[in-house]
Amino acid sequence: MKVIAAGYPKTGTKTMCQALRILGYTTYDWIEHFWYHANDWDRIINHGGTIADFIKMYSEIDAVTDSPCCYFWEDILQAFPDAKVILTIRNEDDWYQSLSRQTNSLSNSLFLKSLHTLTYSGWRAFRHRKNDQGTFRGDKCRWPWQKVTIFNEAIMKRMYIQHNLYLQQKIPKDQLLIFDVSEGWEPLCEFLGVETPTRPFPHKNKRASVIEEYRTENPIMKRMELELYISVFLIFGIVSVIFCCLLQRWLEI
Repeated sequence: MKVIAAGYPKTGTKTMCQALRILGYTTYDWIEHFWYHANDWDRIINHGGTIADFIKMYSEIDAVTDSPCCYFWEDILQAFPDAKVILTIRNEDDWYQSLSRQTNSLSNSLFLKSLHTLTYSGWRAFRHRKNDQGTFRGDKCRWPWQKVTIFNEAIMKRMYIQHNLYLQQKIPKDQLLIFDVSEGWEPLCEFLGVETPTRPFPHKNKRASVIEEYRTENPIMKRMELELYISVFLIFGIVSVIFCCLLQRWLEI
């Protein structure tokens, strides 16, 4: 583990993930945390984890971003004390509005609800997301088709500010980069000691577009989407067979 991106979700974590990948870092974001380590994380969130847990989970990975790692950055840093820490930040008012917009977008996504309802992987993702977000952000959703709610604005902003202040107090300045993704490559590459790419700095998850981006770019989501299509095809086939049998029986009467 070389880099811990410890900023809260909706501070540019998807952009940070893509930037680190462009720089050559093997990076796990939320969907990878779920896909490869959901059982570990569910146990850690509910009962706590150990240094050995994090070493086992991430010793072969260069960087982590997003939830639930951002809530456990201190534990991960104990497991990898030489890792550099990046705190992505933005104005707390903008952050809360962005978080609310994404929460509503995910809650209203017919694709996501269908995925969570009709596939095994989707149901696992929903359970993990419920455990993660329910614990740290007050997500009261209990079923895939239920409207998602979050803590009130004042509480969420206070948690966000306290997270940022505490992190800055605990980490040595030479090990920490406080980073607004609008700053682009220069401060990030200088902090990491790598060459600045010639390609433009990425901008991901624009206005809560993460699901569409995952469906286009992420192999895990593509596999889950294929699972959804197979499930729908099988359900349609079974319903068609039952309908034909009932119709034939009705015609024989």
